[in-house]
Amino acid sequence: MKYKVALLQSEEGFSVWVPGLPGCCSQGATEEEALANIADAIREYLDVVMEQLDDAEVREKEISCQAYEL
Repeated sequence: MKYKVALLQSEEGFSVWVPGLPGCCSQGATEEEALANIADAIREYLDVVMEQLDDAEVREKEISCQAYEL
């Protein structure tokens, strides 16, 4: 799966978060480290979501929406 991530550079390094996954964020001293860390954070985030959906009926629904350029 592909997720858009937002990076913000500061004096301490890079902050990174996933706008499509509320609360999914990480950081790193370098851009590469931050991106590796957010990949791990996404996997962990999705593991928790899947655990919470154990007893739920899951469906796919396609919707149309306006695309935004970032």
